[in-house]
Amino acid sequence: MTDAEFTDLITGSDGLARPAWAATTDLLRDYYDTEWGMPVRTEQGLFERLSLETFQAGLSWELVLRKREGFRRAFADFDPEKVAAFGEDDVARLLANPEIIRNERKIRAVILNARATLALREQGGLADLIWSHQPAQTPCPRTLGEIASRSPESEALTKELKAVGFRFVGPTMLYALMEAIGMVDTHLLGSHRRGSSGVWRQVGKTAARTQ
Repeated sequence: MTDAEFTDLITGSDGLARPAWAATTDLLRDYYDTEWGMPVRTEQGLFERLSLETFQAGLSWELVLRKREGFRRAFADFDPEKVAAFGEDDVARLLANPEIIRNERKIRAVILNARATLALREQGGLADLIWSHQPAQTPCPRTLGEIASRSPESEALTKELKAVGFRFVGPTMLYALMEAIGMVDTHLLGSHRRGSSGVWRQVGKTAARTQ
């Protein structure tokens, strides 16, 4: 494989190759280098990621990252038990909070999703449900154009989450979540982060689960 095939990678001043989206700002670069694609398996961690993906819908991920600490303050550090107890006064408080993205439908969805997260504890929990949809293999993309925006697994996960009361979830959003938490590895071949999660091992031209 030649360097010419890695057309969507940018080599930074540190000599490390990243996709173009992760090389535009320090914030995105740091997120890509330290967090994106790494496994998240705790209930609170997954509830936060799912909530942030909800707020990102139709907007840029960089905007969400810039407001992330504000979201954490506003939503009790994404503790599902605390968010599930939010009422109308909290909705009004959040709609007046300039530190977050003030979208009433998304705010109400996050509160409903917190309640659904608590209800799921009787069925194994949010982490078990989400990770049960991990595919047997992951893509091995050379270019950004080779990365799908959804998958059969993200479609199945959407149906299951909706069936247990989650709102504002869809197969494209959930595929982005799967990428972000390492359920699939869509780091481009040639990126310095490819294979860094420990979830996947390279087998020829494909990658299979290690667990």
